[in-house]
Amino acid sequence: MEIKLSAQLRDKNEKLGADLIPAVIYGKGVENKSLKVKKVELEKAFAAAGESNLISLDFGSGAVKVLVKETQRDVLKNTFTHVDFYQVNMKEKITAEIPFHFIGEAKAIKELGGVLIKDMAHLEVECLPGDLADHIDVDISVLKTFDDAIRINDLTLPKGISAVSHTNEMIAAVREPKVEAEPTPVVAEAAPAAGAPVAGALAAGAKKEEGKKPEAKK
Repeated sequence: MEIKLSAQLRDKNEKLGADLIPAVIYGKGVENKSLKVKKVELEKAFAAAGESNLISLDFGSGAVKVLVKETQRDVLKNTFTHVDFYQVNMKEKITAEIPFHFIGEAKAIKELGGVLIKDMAHLEVECLPGDLADHIDVDISVLKTFDDAIRINDLTLPKGISAVSHTNEMIAAVREPKVEAEPTPVVAEAAPAAGAPVAGALAAGAKKEEGKKPEAKK
């Protein structure tokens, strides 16, 4: 499904209304341009495309294929305040990040009570723009014991897509649940009964008496 978005050229010092978001478009051999897009339309397009799907962006001179390269958001409202579009050449390979989609059921979780640990949420890939995918499936049903792990080399990547990283990093594994050790009960020593002699005190008193010199008779 083609994702479409309209925009307009913007003067760099132009003040925008609350319903418009400033944007820029750039690319290899492409002149940078300042744009403005409607906030509602941008949010709708980004929800469908994310940063790994092409958007057909039309800002007055015909639609071009772009990727959302970077966004800025309001910290409190979590709404867009700025967006960067990267115009792609459909005949040249690009790098992009494609999110993982974890599927299946792990025996180590269901039967052993383990906890799924995700070390990676996406994969940086290289491909032609037309070969980009929404996501990459990661089947966790292969995780049967706590010794099993899924690594980059274990993935079956969509046709035309290759991983940028040459390291065999771990993507996911199942860890044993942490069992907190029960605190060791502390047995309090019984206090001596009122009036009862204390052995240590008696011993100290006895030594003190032994050390006294007998008084001389007058």
